[in-house]
Amino acid sequence: MKYKEKFNTNDIVLITGASSGIGAKTAEYLALKGLKILLVARREEKLLEVCERIKKHQGDARYYVADLTNENDRNNLFLKLNNQNLIPDILINNAGFAWYGYYYDMPWEIGKELIAVNTEAVAHLTRIFLPSMLAKKHGHIINIGSVAGKLPEQGIALYSASKAFLDAFTTSVYRDLRGSQVNISVVRAGPIKTEFFETARKLDNGSDVPAEKIATSVESVAKGIWRLINHPQKVVYIPYYLVISPLLEVFFSKIIDFVGPLLLRKNSKHA
Repeated sequence: MKYKEKFNTNDIVLITGASSGIGAKTAEYLALKGLKILLVARREEKLLEVCERIKKHQGDARYYVADLTNENDRNNLFLKLNNQNLIPDILINNAGFAWYGYYYDMPWEIGKELIAVNTEAVAHLTRIFLPSMLAKKHGHIINIGSVAGKLPEQGIALYSASKAFLDAFTTSVYRDLRGSQVNISVVRAGPIKTEFFETARKLDNGSDVPAEKIATSVESVAKGIWRLINHPQKVVYIPYYLVISPLLEVFFSKIIDFVGPLLLRKNSKHA
């Protein structure tokens, strides 16, 4: 794959789940670098706040309210951007959430929504925008994954599975794109300090996620994405030292099998 070494100041960046956390911080960070930002999420008031912060620093941003669990909303988003000549050069599939607890306690309505946001929306938006990137011979899709995709832990069965999907999906499409000038990457992030954990707590039958205690800053992800835009790779780990995480499953699986359930039981209503 032919990599570009520097970003283009005319690049348009579409970020999903941009109303808070990684999405909002990445939007603000990339806007400061001169990129044009399109923010997508469900909460209009939060999107407006992010846009105002960006514009306060002379950044270029606009927002679109969409429920990414809804296929019609995803299609309508594409139509709006196409009509406004704002088809993105860089798509950051960031929207997603987790639920922590015993899988048999997980309300199926939450399960369906998690699958729709964490996997279906990523696959669909990639399919929608990738042809335009190929036609322009310029583009980059960045999927925000997790080390949980390679290190499935107790309490996050469906979340881990959704991130494993992103790993496989990204790798396969990466191989599809060999020889083109379009890139696709997955960010395998560790625990990050966002409202992600608070959301997991508030969901029906949800509970505290132990990984919150070792979470790193959201700024580290924004900076990592910036580096990835300038120097594309198939996979990056944030923080970088988590590159060893897949080996934990390989060499310490039996220990994790024993310790993991103890952590889950401690945080569960079944304790």
